[in-house]
Amino acid sequence: MPRENISFQFIQKGNVDDQAVTIDAIVLTESPDKTANIQIPQAIADTLENNRQRHSNSNSQSPRLTLLPTHGFLNAPYLIVVGNEMEDIRTLGHDIVQLARRERFSRLLIELTLPASKQERSRWLQQLAEGMYMANYARQTYNSQAKSPSFVTQAHLLIGELDAQLEKALESAEIISEAVCHARDLTNFPGNYLVPAILADEVQAISDAFDCFVCEILDEQQIAEHGMGGLLAVGKASINPPRMITVTYRGNPKSDDVIGLIGKGITFDTGGISLKRSDNMAEMICDMAGAATVAGVMQAVGRLRPKCNLVFVIAAAENMPAGNAYKPGDVITTMSGKTIEVLNTDAEGRVVLADAMTYALQKGASKLIDIATLTGAILVSLADVATGAVTNNQDFMNQLMTAASAADERIWQLPVYPEYKEMIKSSVADVKNTGGRYAGSITGGLFIGTFADHAPWIHLDVAGTAFLDKQRGIHPKGGTGVMVRTLIALINNH
Repeated sequence: MPRENISFQFIQKGNVDDQAVTIDAIVLTESPDKTANIQIPQAIADTLENNRQRHSNSNSQSPRLTLLPTHGFLNAPYLIVVGNEMEDIRTLGHDIVQLARRERFSRLLIELTLPASKQERSRWLQQLAEGMYMANYARQTYNSQAKSPSFVTQAHLLIGELDAQLEKALESAEIISEAVCHARDLTNFPGNYLVPAILADEVQAISDAFDCFVCEILDEQQIAEHGMGGLLAVGKASINPPRMITVTYRGNPKSDDVIGLIGKGITFDTGGISLKRSDNMAEMICDMAGAATVAGVMQAVGRLRPKCNLVFVIAAAENMPAGNAYKPGDVITTMSGKTIEVLNTDAEGRVVLADAMTYALQKGASKLIDIATLTGAILVSLADVATGAVTNNQDFMNQLMTAASAADERIWQLPVYPEYKEMIKSSVADVKNTGGRYAGSITGGLFIGTFADHAPWIHLDVAGTAFLDKQRGIHPKGGTGVMVRTLIALINNH
């Protein structure tokens, strides 16, 4: 994919003049403290003050970043000035790199005011670097006339005392951001480039890159032999047959605690017999974003080696209409033995996840989190701003919310009142795959929860947040890699 990692290099304060580096732009705070190596020349400071007064007179907000030519006053042709408000550090890092890429700057020298405590400095630097790494992402284009994207390749950081904590912060930022970008890549693949078998190959490649994973891929015949009626029903009408993909990781063999991460991997969703409207159907390339998140987390785990146990499960299929497609009115027997009455074949994600949940439990999972682009209803509730969550265990949910806060990703917990469970009861099967148009995100989540078999479980509906029609904040247009950072934070805290 068209992406370059940024090479970060530390320069200790006082040694900047000794470094033989070529810089395209220097990044400074608007009001550097007196200990800063680089001070804003008075001529440039006057320009900044004039700009500030102009915005003040017009009652408009001053820009967070200001790009100015240095006119030879500094050892770089341009200066990027950061406003004094720097609360959202990830977004700051992102915006610096986005501006640099627009101007085709590849080499930056950065001197910003870091927090005083070592712990806060490490956290601050990791967040800045995460934002910078993720902003250096470019979506794959298949346009033969497209120009090569510009990337930031070097960032020289002027800091005080260099220590191991800062080095570790940068390493963590690179690992986490690379995982996010890998999830974005998978989400953005066109449907003809990423069918279930190829998604399985992608996961196998991640597993093979590390010596800590055991990967198993079931083909359609093995899926049938395992009694995975949900996955088989959804995937049988496609010329590209389904796959059940599992990867196990044992970071703490002495413990029986195993977190199961389960991803919906519908590589393209037409709706099946309950055919979707053609409007925006092309966006259904992202219906495997939950699987992409699981794959991204798996990649990070391979490098971080956390002291916990994990099982990754992806149910991969294409939902297509054909003469042998599953139909409204069908009753399906899942791997668990529970039966599903099909009322709408476009509610297929929960059907394949039913078997994935059961298989994760069979593989030893004691806690479950499923990640799925499950419902359009979540967009009605939360737009594309927050991920919806349903759970059967508040303590587990609280742990995830703490991780989401640290990762700066938004999750909104939905209620699970008994009346909602009544809405998915069937008169001819154990459960029906839709409870109707009302509370669709809740009933869809609770459908999956019926296959948790009393294990602590969380459902994350990323249908609004996994794929955007335009850039917003640190999230690009297209696949976002949402929930990768949150799940890595949860694993690290576990």
